[in-house]
Amino acid sequence: MLDKRSFKLAAVPAPSGSDKLRRALWRLVERTAYGWSPTPFHRWRCFLLRSFGAKIEVGAHPYPSARVWAPWNLRMGRASCLGPEATCYSVAEIAIGDYVTISQGAYLCSATHDYRDPNFPLVVGNISIEDGAWVAAGAFVGPGVKIGKGAIVGARAVVVKDLEPGVVVAGNPARQVGSR
Repeated sequence: MLDKRSFKLAAVPAPSGSDKLRRALWRLVERTAYGWSPTPFHRWRCFLLRSFGAKIEVGAHPYPSARVWAPWNLRMGRASCLGPEATCYSVAEIAIGDYVTISQGAYLCSATHDYRDPNFPLVVGNISIEDGAWVAAGAFVGPGVKIGKGAIVGARAVVVKDLEPGVVVAGNPARQVGSR
């Protein structure tokens, strides 16, 4: 029996040649002009992300060691932060709201594989992190997950189900330990 979350995930075709080229060009820019930029140069990195199709609001702070797989699938709200060593595996859209902090080493993963299918197809699901939420250091957010407004994902937590607004979760799998 499929769980409710499975319906939020969709199979995707293999990437086209043009998609592979676009990702290769981004990877080159990310590893040079983006990654080598001094930490305070957030506006420069926002410019580079926007140049590759990201929708970035004023005051966003992507750090130079933060990795974005496909900028065209990234949205960052006002005064949001994509911290050092954070990863956005943005095969599907990753939407980060206003005043959101994605702390160091957090991993936002919008894709997985359907292990039930012998062909092991890639499946994707959008990630939405609403205004005022915090994804703490080293946390993992899986595909198709929505983090509610003001929710907190504790350090090293693993979130594979939607979180209601204002909850505080910790652990693997993430369990509610409080509220704001």
